[in-house]
Amino acid sequence: MIIAVTADYLQDPIACLQKAFPDAEVRSNGTGQILPRDILLSKIVGADAVIAFGRDLIDAEFFDAAGPQLRIVANTAVGVDNIDLAEARRRGIRVTNTPDPVCEPTADAAWLLMLAAARRVTEAQELVRSGSWEGFWPTLLVGRKMLRKTLLVVGAGRIGGAIARRSIGWEMNVLYVANSNKPHLESSPIEARRVALEDGLAQADFVCLSVPLTEETHHLIDARRLGLMKDSAVLVNVARGPVVDEAALVRALEAERIFAAGLDVFEREPALQDGLAALPNVVLLPHLGSATAEDRNWVIEMATASVIAVLRGQVPENLV
Repeated sequence: MIIAVTADYLQDPIACLQKAFPDAEVRSNGTGQILPRDILLSKIVGADAVIAFGRDLIDAEFFDAAGPQLRIVANTAVGVDNIDLAEARRRGIRVTNTPDPVCEPTADAAWLLMLAAARRVTEAQELVRSGSWEGFWPTLLVGRKMLRKTLLVVGAGRIGGAIARRSIGWEMNVLYVANSNKPHLESSPIEARRVALEDGLAQADFVCLSVPLTEETHHLIDARRLGLMKDSAVLVNVARGPVVDEAALVRALEAERIFAAGLDVFEREPALQDGLAALPNVVLLPHLGSATAEDRNWVIEMATASVIAVLRGQVPENLV
């Protein structure tokens, strides 16, 4: 039996896997970096199970390289846009993800970005670190208030729901966009209201994106929809980078068509759209949504448990 682990994690799953399957060959990454495609494909040859990194492209070529004995790909992410699910289904390969560990820290990151963008933290940090700050002044870096403002959550799944729940302390008016009604969000104390995307964009002071990346959500926020937003609004993306047309966002920020943006993900990650990094009215994080020690350890524990379950002939949790 061969189990391949394509990335390095804070908590090494190898000991747990070898305890469960003493005779298994467990192949690790060991480089501290994402594996080049050719090395990745060589690493998975003959694998019965793969614990995959969310940036690995898992397609027909990947499945062919592994071989027909491959039984499970445990993706260490909530999103599975890196996986050809139809091809996995055709081959009878099970795919799992890790939604629970990603939910709460990503919602925290969304609020971090909202607060930082609204209060102009990028500019404030640069001012203080430059040594040119001359002290308090009434008009210095005046930002936007969050208390009792309108928040639009686009994508009201687990992460979107957690983002909405955090609005209670700010007494916000919460709107949400989803494919179905969410009674748990519409009831007290959140009392959110479901709206169409265009209507919500026109009303919101803060727009937070937490949708999966699909054909329908690619460039969901484009130039036209940015144009619907208030010029005082803040846009935050903790979903996937291509949900936003990054070039259109740069133009909107340059023209001060919206007040600010906060991004944890990027359209061509890790590359940035030309002009984005130079903008003062955007807060940029390097895809840190779930980056707490506790939650990253939980991710690998969950993926490892899924592999063990499938290789023992059991149904794993979080089967996609």
